[in-house]
Amino acid sequence: MIKRDWKIKSKVAKKSKSWLLDILAKNRGLNSSSKLKGFLNPTIDQILDIQPTNLQSGVKRIEAAIKKGEKIIVYSDYDADGMCGTAIMWETLNDLSANVLPYIPHRIREGYGLSNGAISELAEQKVNLIITVDHGVTAVSQVEHARKLGVDVVITDHHVMPARRPKPTAMVHSVDLCGAGVAWRLCFEIVKKLKPDYKDTLTGKLELAALATIADLVPLIGGSRAIVKLGLEILSKTKRPGLLALIRSAGINGKIGTYEIGHILAPRINAMGRIEHGMDALRLLCTKSKSQAHDLAEVLSRTNSKRQDLTVSAVNSALSMVESDQLVGVVSHEAWHEGVIGLVASRLVEQYWRPMIAISKGEVYSKGSARSIPGFNIVEAIRSSSEYLVDAGGHPMAAGFTIETRHIEVFSAQINKYAASRITNELLTPKLEIECELEKEDINHKTLDEISQFEPYGMANPQPIFLTRNLMVEDVRTVGADNKHLKLQVDGFGAIGFNMGEKKAEIRPGYLVDLVYTLAEDKYNGNGSLQLKIKDLAINN
Repeated sequence: MIKRDWKIKSKVAKKSKSWLLDILAKNRGLNSSSKLKGFLNPTIDQILDIQPTNLQSGVKRIEAAIKKGEKIIVYSDYDADGMCGTAIMWETLNDLSANVLPYIPHRIREGYGLSNGAISELAEQKVNLIITVDHGVTAVSQVEHARKLGVDVVITDHHVMPARRPKPTAMVHSVDLCGAGVAWRLCFEIVKKLKPDYKDTLTGKLELAALATIADLVPLIGGSRAIVKLGLEILSKTKRPGLLALIRSAGINGKIGTYEIGHILAPRINAMGRIEHGMDALRLLCTKSKSQAHDLAEVLSRTNSKRQDLTVSAVNSALSMVESDQLVGVVSHEAWHEGVIGLVASRLVEQYWRPMIAISKGEVYSKGSARSIPGFNIVEAIRSSSEYLVDAGGHPMAAGFTIETRHIEVFSAQINKYAASRITNELLTPKLEIECELEKEDINHKTLDEISQFEPYGMANPQPIFLTRNLMVEDVRTVGADNKHLKLQVDGFGAIGFNMGEKKAEIRPGYLVDLVYTLAEDKYNGNGSLQLKIKDLAINN
């Protein structure tokens, strides 16, 4: 395990009636009652307050296309965010009687985003308008190519803008929402103008926007938090055959929250675009047939199992390639499927707590995927070596690029040179941010009820982590396959430390431990008791 610094955000002073609520609010910058109220009870107005660029220009061009019966293509990204956004956009325009079809590129054959080949084919099919979802801010030459062929492009995207930008008919862009959120926001303006009585139907599509927001690790604040909070409520009562079938196929029983989406549902949707073709995932989201939904859900689950096997194989080989002197680890292999290299990079970051880049090597061109640590902007770092790249894009914490294979070594040296002046020892020491210390008597259902008000948890609103000192160990054992998990009984409380089984050798009954943990209900035993989910611990003996 990587040694982590414990950072306690707030000290507990005199305990008022609302002391814990006050601490959680303060730690999230909610320093007024109105901000706290807006956070705990988000509304659709918080989504509508976000004003992407060129919103009305996008509405105007799409409105004209609908009225003229022009051929429209919704050109998706192949991840869960793109496909959910495309489902929202395609369903909305289709219900407005537009002449519209979706298009999802093949990851291997066509690559990320708009491709000139696809644009040429669509132009031959007399397509007049392409609407991108979750991509487009880097498509300078592609937009120009489309313009020369008489095809207009409306870009909807949320990725970080590069220095050189395309010149589409409209650039509908906001970094405050995921790609599907931007698409939903544009659809709202279209519906408001063309079919106001459709607004309730569009509001129902927030379940897809919520799924996308969680899948894309967007900070759950402001409009994005409102999308997830409202969308999860809609999802709990969903009538979409595809989502219901996927939930059944994944074996989920009970409440659907951010964990179930982020770790179970979204990976199944993502798997199609990673290693097969995303169209079946889009069909699943949009189908109205229960039998088709069942069949497609099984396809997604099988494909996800294949993706898991490919990932495990690639990660196992990558772990032995990381060079200890690299600030930014760069590993590459010709056998790695390019659809899993982002997952490989994520796993390496977890293992080494450094920015990591995994590259699927090709004969001439290679695909790279990067994941970072807080405080180091990986997309800027990659773009600093743009002379070696074919293209690059992404976020401060995650990015992707294409590179000529012959440039990989010099690129690796260059990005590490860039990192040397920007990555400090402090950044390389992970922080475990703790809300405050709780006394033993504070560990109760009342506390759990209070912190539950801050759900849904996610980026920028993590599940509250607490510290309680000097808990007496009453029992210690390991559970799970290969005894991977640590299970403790401490002062009458059950505690579980996932992937912490090796700690058993250090702990004995009668020891005193300081536990860092999240508080939850023990759903596994189903008796309503509290469980401490261990994040870290220190032995006091």
